[in-house]
Order: sequence, then C-alpha cells, then structure tokens
Amino acid sequence: MFRQPLLWSACLSLLAAPAASAQSGRVAPRPPSASATPKLGAGVEARTFKNGLKVIVWPHHDIPNAALNNWFRVGSRNERPGITGLSHFFEHMMFNGAKKYGPGEFDRVMEANGGANNAFTSEDVTVYQDWFPVSALPVILDLEADRLQNLAFDPQVIESERGVVYSERRSSVDNDNTGSLMEQVQATAFVAHPYQIPVIGWPSDIESWRIEDLQRYFKTYYAPNNATLVIAGDVQPQQIFALIEKTLEPIPAQPAPEPVRTQEPEQQGERRVVVKKFAQSPLLQLAYHGLAAKDADSEALDLLVRILSEGDSSRLHRRLVEEERAAIRVRGSFSGGFDPSLVWLLVDVPPGGDLARAEALATEELARVAREGVTDAELRKARNIALATFWRGLETNDGRARELGATETFRGDYRLLFDTPARYEKVTREQVKKVAARIFDSQRRTVGWLVPTDTQEASTPAAKDAAR
Repeated sequence: MFRQPLLWSACLSLLAAPAASAQSGRVAPRPPSASATPKLGAGVEARTFKNGLKVIVWPHHDIPNAALNNWFRVGSRNERPGITGLSHFFEHMMFNGAKKYGPGEFDRVMEANGGANNAFTSEDVTVYQDWFPVSALPVILDLEADRLQNLAFDPQVIESERGVVYSERRSSVDNDNTGSLMEQVQATAFVAHPYQIPVIGWPSDIESWRIEDLQRYFKTYYAPNNATLVIAGDVQPQQIFALIEKTLEPIPAQPAPEPVRTQEPEQQGERRVVVKKFAQSPLLQLAYHGLAAKDADSEALDLLVRILSEGDSSRLHRRLVEEERAAIRVRGSFSGGFDPSLVWLLVDVPPGGDLARAEALATEELARVAREGVTDAELRKARNIALATFWRGLETNDGRARELGATETFRGDYRLLFDTPARYEKVTREQVKKVAARIFDSQRRTVGWLVPTDTQEASTPAAKDAAR
C-alpha cells in the first residue's frame, strides 16, 4: 500500500498546509447546539492497564468504522549525536515484519480486512494510525500487539529502510530549499536543547546506525508504559478494554525512559544563518522562541500567528505581498510541544527580490503588533478560524482519535480537549498584545536567508553524487 513518508515536525507541516476556508473572515460554522447533541466528550472512557498502557475510547456510532491512534512519547527530542533520526526510522521499521506477521504481512492483513494505516514522527512523538471497519477490531489489535512485542530486526530490511530514509532526506531537505534553510535555522536557534536535532536525522548518523542502537532504542521507547492508545468510532469502551487485556496488556512494561532535562538557555542576541544554493528565488525565515503546549498563553499565540499570516487579509500578507510587493507568499506556524518550540514565519521573496527589505518590513509589522496590539475584527476572524478548525477536526473518527491523543500526550489530560472552545473564547486583545511583546523580541530570534546562486554545481549532496 502507499504510505506517505513523514519527517513532519510541527514546523515542516506548514509547508503543505492548505489555506483555511475561513480566511476571508466569514463567520465560522457553529457547532451543533447543546440541546440537539450530547455534551462534547460524552461517553469517553479511559483506563490504564497493569503494564502502564493508557487506553482512551470515544464511542461514536454514526458509521460502523473506527480509528486507532497509538501515541509513543518519542521523537528527535529523545535522540543524541550518533543516533539522530532513529525515531523517524522506526516509523518505517514498524511496518516491516514481526513474529506472527512477517514482512509485508501487516499491510496485507490490514487491507484484507478493509483497513488502512499510516504514521508520523515529530520532535516529540511518533504516532501510528489505523482506520478499519469495527468487524476487524480483533485482527487490528493482534497486528499491533505482534509488532510491539516481537518486531523483527532483519539486517537486510534495516539496510533497505536505511536507503529509503536517506532518499527521503535528499528529497525533503537536501533538494528542497525551504527544508534546507529550516533545518539550518532550527539547528542554530537551539544551542542546548535537542529540538536542534532534525527529525529526519543528520546524514552521517543515518549511514551509521547499528543494530544494537535500534534494539536498545526500541526496548526503551516502544514500551506500553510509554504510549497512549486511542480508539474512536463504533465501539464500546468495555469491549475495547476486554480486547486490550488479551492482546496488549501481556506485553511487559519497561523502565521509564530518562527524561529530557535540558532547558534551552535564554537567547541573548539575534542569530543569523545564510545558506547559498541554486535557486530561483530568495527565502527569508524568522524563528522566534515560543511556548510549550501547556503554557497558558498557547491559544493567544495561536491566534496571533493566524492574525499575522493566515489568509489574504492577514497582516503580513497585506503588507509584504499586496502593498509592498516584497514577497509572493508568507506563512506562519506555531505548534507547542513538551518544551518551548519555535514560532516560524516563512517569507518567499520574488526572483531578484531584496531579502533585507522583506526582513525589515516583516520586523516592522511584528514590532507594531507588539506595540499597538490587534483589532477586534482581527481577533474575531482568528478565533472563527481556530474554532472552525477545531470543530471540523472532530467530525471524523480519525480527527477525534488524533485530538484526544494529542491533548492527553501534550497537556496531560485528554479531558482538556473539551475545554478548547472556552479557552479560545477567553483570549482578549490585551493578552494577544502581551504575547506579541513576549515572543517577537529581535534579541530572541534566528534569521535565515537563502541566497540563490546561479549554478547547481555541487550545491547539494545529490548534486555531488550526480557529478561523480
């Protein structure tokens, strides 16, 4: 089956993010009225099993299907020099055979039972996703139990997947100008914290992982006590819990992984990165130190980034693209992790454009919002978009499983998901202004420029390979 390869970190996900349908500022669709539907989250139950695995079940009986998300608290944040990229590598390895279901069998059995699957990796987590008719539930849990307990470490398969991952790195980083610059900016923005490590891994580490590195990493992080499994759909909690007792509870717990104790020290001056590559257009990237998911200002920062960069009526689009013609596109991103992550602003400058001018204009707008704040209309539009996105995300079993898992993992309690609309409604203009002043400090940012060269000769590892 087709599996979309992923080195998606929160910052990389914005590269392909579709424009929100509410960008024009139209009023967002209202959720169903309380009188017509049960309370949000009604029927959700959770249980922690003897081996430490937490399972959350959200019954929803519209269609006879279900979605399963298994959230492992492991990403590039847990890596170190020498083994960078291993979290993403396991995203591939987990589909390559175990004891009961050998190479190729996971997908074959899944599809034979009407299911499909995928996975993704970020700096903080690796998540495995299954979608299937509820009649296949026992088989799906059997598949998951087999690969979690008996994953195979066949040397030939390891070498094959090593090549796949390296090819993925070439396509998404080495041969992608935006990806190349983002990798360098992120590695420069963090000097101590492992968020500096690219999710895909550094090339020399991809080439040199050893089988004992893989086995040790798997045993440490792919333990049931390091995971949260979420199932949403046409199921009953007690039915799921009974099946988990038979399939996943017998898998033994492992000692808890060592926590990441490193905190990024306060940045004391602007940092700059210049990448010179064959390109048609210059690129500007601004990365500011942001917030963790649990921060009380997370919703305010999310709304602020939307005001600045989401849609044709956003501040940076109007100023840089429409008024000054200094850019052809502006994008922004903030997605809180376990620790304070980056707020990204990506500016695509037209061919022959002036990077210094684009940077000056963007900096001026950020200073203005920190000084003057935002308008009622801007806050209302951003809140409409955020709430419309929230409610759309809960329209499907997949969305319900994903949002429950994310909230439990990053905020520590899945029930906080159901307070999300209220948290957005409480955000005030004054709070947004304070967050802007807190985040958009030029002394706490990293600026990246991609300066085009007029030749492709040996500008990337792939070009060097082709030249040989």
